[in-house]
Amino acid sequence: MEFSPQSLTSVSKFLSLVLRHEPQAIGLSLDSAGWADVSELLSKAAQHKRPLSRELLQIVVETSDKKRFAFSADGTRIRANQGHSIDVELGLVATVPPAVLYHGTAQRFLDSILTQGLTKRQRHHVHMTEDQAVAIAVGSRYGNPVLLTIDAQRMAEDGLIFFLAANGVWLTDQVPSSYVSVLG
Repeated sequence: MEFSPQSLTSVSKFLSLVLRHEPQAIGLSLDSAGWADVSELLSKAAQHKRPLSRELLQIVVETSDKKRFAFSADGTRIRANQGHSIDVELGLVATVPPAVLYHGTAQRFLDSILTQGLTKRQRHHVHMTEDQAVAIAVGSRYGNPVLLTIDAQRMAEDGLIFFLAANGVWLTDQVPSSYVSVLG
């Protein structure tokens, strides 16, 4: 069966909602690590007029450009890899980052960031990437994009902790403004 890009995007947004932010919206149960039973997800989604198939879930997980979701090794559970606003324990291990990371934002947020740094706000972590193009794409979702360079090496040397999510997104609790510069 073939699914349109729009339907895949719609399912991805729905999964982000119920696996990262509001599982209660459909009465879904997540364990402490953010895992949901696939059968329960399919059943609860159908009850809320969002019918999904296991095949469609598989395609969304495999084709997500940001690898937002993952199945358990046995394929019976699914979770978001990061980006939660609800309390979950992803089992992340502190990891030494590359020397430089990037963060995309919108121009309208720049003054605040250069004053206050990057904060996690409602999420568990600040998100960064090693890929400038990905950072620009993220920033463009919020307006005129600005690419920020993060001096991750100096942050790590100064004792700030980094984690690497399963989908390659770098995470930290905060990025003080002294480690942020505008690229270009």
